Amino acid sequence: MSDDALRTKRASEETFDLARALDRTPTCQMASAPASLPCLALLALAAASLAVAASGDNNSTVSAAGQIRVNCGASASASDPDGRTWSPDAASTSGVAAGASYEDPSLPSTVPYMTARVFDSSAYTYSFSFPARPGRVFLRLFFYPSTYGSHLAGDALFGVVAGGGVELLRDFNASQTALALNVAYLVREFSLNISSGTTTLDVTFTPSRNGCYAFVNGIEIVPMPADLATKPVPTFANGGRPDPMPIRGDTAFQTMYRLNVGGEAVSPGEDSGNLYRSWAEDSAYIYGAAYGVSYGKDSNVTIRYSPAVPTYAAPEGVYATARSMGPTAQVNLNYNLTWILPVDAGFYYILRFHFCEIQYPITRQNQRSFYIYINNQTAQEGMDVIAWSGGIGRPVYTDYLVVTAPGDGHTDLWVALHPDVQSLPEYYDAILNGLEVFKLQTYDTDSLAGANPPLPGKGDNASGARPKKKTTKAFVAGWAAGACGLFAVLVGCLCVWAVCRRKTKAATSAARIVDVPKAAVRETPAAPGLHGPTEILVFSAPR
Repeated sequence: MSDDALRTKRASEETFDLARALDRTPTCQMASAPASLPCLALLALAAASLAVAASGDNNSTVSAAGQIRVNCGASASASDPDGRTWSPDAASTSGVAAGASYEDPSLPSTVPYMTARVFDSSAYTYSFSFPARPGRVFLRLFFYPSTYGSHLAGDALFGVVAGGGVELLRDFNASQTALALNVAYLVREFSLNISSGTTTLDVTFTPSRNGCYAFVNGIEIVPMPADLATKPVPTFANGGRPDPMPIRGDTAFQTMYRLNVGGEAVSPGEDSGNLYRSWAEDSAYIYGAAYGVSYGKDSNVTIRYSPAVPTYAAPEGVYATARSMGPTAQVNLNYNLTWILPVDAGFYYILRFHFCEIQYPITRQNQRSFYIYINNQTAQEGMDVIAWSGGIGRPVYTDYLVVTAPGDGHTDLWVALHPDVQSLPEYYDAILNGLEVFKLQTYDTDSLAGANPPLPGKGDNASGARPKKKTTKAFVAGWAAGACGLFAVLVGCLCVWAVCRRKTKAATSAARIVDVPKAAVRETPAAPGLHGPTEILVFSAPR
């Protein structure tokens, strides 16, 4: 049996039943699709894409050939700022080609955002053909909610199905989603496995009800390495007793977050492996006022990939930057470095953590060891990047599987890091370079679809947003009474302080680091000895 056949056989045997019933009630009556859906065979696009020259990292094992890009609604080919060519879909006999009424300054490019294909009467299917079975692919859908002719942005409500019947979007309102996220455009990325014996990928857009319409600005298909989605086998973080949990090879994923932790955003043209992924900056998701410190690699450190972590795992820009807790051990021991990531409730998620030690003197095991918590559950004890990766400048990544509570709304994923004092490391600190979050399809409904996020000030606050404070007469009166009481307490405290002011400061100092073993305190060098992090721990007003 060949290696490919053996891997296929093993993937089919690695079954993990995530099936669960999701009590989803449609918000509107779905329009019935005609018996024979119109199709557009984009054979020319596939043939043209094969001639695209490989670009990006020369050490990558991923080829740019076979990639497909459609500038929907356009009449001629055009290039984006990364030099990628987008072909028109003018051969379509269904839908309406339209231009956006306004170009938002935040758009990264006019291509593919300023033209759209609008479907206002029935479902429509794009059928993409490949010369051979491509295996697993990234499918990216680009949306710019705007007025297109007589079609208002708020009237777009539709669903998308692809990959043999996987529901990607349901009752999707791009305008509401963009407003809720405070962005001008949206990119929805999915990872689909083209089944054996199939050389086509169908993507169907369906208006949700009469009076609504579907639209799409761009469609991108990029073949991807299969092991990037299903390996390593993720660990099911179930509260202190993690277990390996293999994922079925035919599972569909949606990329919820791809963060360059501690670094700047990485554009598609800067990604590795010719995969054209986008990596966002992470600070918007950090909880509280303690941001830790962000920094880049030492000039004499080289990022060295390996067969276990190939170049396409993440670009060097991700591994060459990091965020740690800070230079002061006593401060680090009293907080968690935490990110809050709103997601759709009722799904399983894979969280991929990217690590790489990039500054001296961290070169040996047990110099920096820490815990990884996901949703207040211990996903990993004693995370030692040097021990896992094999040395400074060597990337490593690890996957964890979590499940969210059933529901139709939104919930939060909490990711936190905290020093591990049990192993008595040299430095009480934690580090993270990159973080990806993937949503897994439900097998009972073959769905990845979640609810539209609530607009600011509406909804049940399920996304974890802090409610705005309300000012009322009772509220003001309560504060006034509280202030008087606080003044009395302060007077009493001043009296006590006057009596106790001569006591030694030793007891006070010891009380600040109660959880640190005495031996660890004696053996731990001063944290500022860590070479590199020059920023101080930043405390800002609570958001």
